[in-house]
Amino acid sequence: MKIKEIRDLSVDELKEKERGFAEEIFRLRIRFATGQLESSSMIAKVKRNVARVKTVLRERERGALS
Repeated sequence: MKIKEIRDLSVDELKEKERGFAEEIFRLRIRFATGQLESSSMIAKVKRNVARVKTVLRERERGALS
């Protein structure tokens, strides 16, 4: 997910995305542990998306983008 797309979302949508990404990381870790995940880079990509969402939430919380 690109940062532009993330910035266009509302705070509630961002929180929902954060929860969804956390669930996806959980599922990917299980698949990795059982050897079913072909590319472990997927975990890193989802973690980056979580970081992007948290960054935008924090910016809005602090009023940086008002």
